[in-house]
Amino acid sequence: MNCKTILVHVDESAHAATRIALAAQLALQHDAHLVGVALTGVSRYYYREGAADLARTVLAPHMEMLFARADAALDAFERQAAGAGVRSYERRLVDDETGAGLALCGLYADLLVLGQQEPGKPSPPPGGDLAAHVLLACPRPVLVVPYIQRQTVIGKRILVAWNGSVQAARALSAALPFLRRAERVTVAAFRPADEPAADPDLLPYLKRHGIEAALLGESPGLSGGEPLLSLLADQAADMLVMGAYGRAHLSELLLGGVTRTVLESMTVPVLMAH
Repeated sequence: MNCKTILVHVDESAHAATRIALAAQLALQHDAHLVGVALTGVSRYYYREGAADLARTVLAPHMEMLFARADAALDAFERQAAGAGVRSYERRLVDDETGAGLALCGLYADLLVLGQQEPGKPSPPPGGDLAAHVLLACPRPVLVVPYIQRQTVIGKRILVAWNGSVQAARALSAALPFLRRAERVTVAAFRPADEPAADPDLLPYLKRHGIEAALLGESPGLSGGEPLLSLLADQAADMLVMGAYGRAHLSELLLGGVTRTVLESMTVPVLMAH
């Protein structure tokens, strides 16, 4: 996969500047077009595709404030992108709820860069974890940046969590441009105790892509994300690649225990695909 269009979520959060700086560095590394997307947070179904005209109601001042805040965030994005030397970038203001708008815009990007949900902070519509919603609603890989992240250059030491699943294969394919640039790639193979050993074709597959990887001893299947987070620390990795496991059921977003734990407790950026 060639990473030629990168989308970054732009908002007024305290961590947006680090997220944008990281996305800008990725755009420079991969000679990619960078799209900064800010959203009003109001669903298009309320008025654009309905009968209500909010501009003619008492909500008009509130809508003007939402547009002004999004514009201010995009101004900051443009200053950062220009200051970082990104050659090709654009700002985009989307009048929609955050999760749905990002998932729709993400259809035309190779990678989405989002922030981790900070504990105790309200989440944008439709509620719940934004990264989880976008992962399940958009078929593109997502790079989730921890709210504690300070480094804006990542991908020197990458850990790949591999279990042979469709989701893991999609994440691995999306990560190939990053793996080629890494100084060290380590693969942690996890499998249920009653299943056969990992496919021996994995490392040769990576080598044909110009990636020299080391395979850790196989571990039994994960019952939670804590062992994976501990392994990240042991390997001093600055990026994790893994599949995101979950499904949509009615209005709820249900993710597997490993994915949920990693999203909640990550300490390095995580590239996920569903």
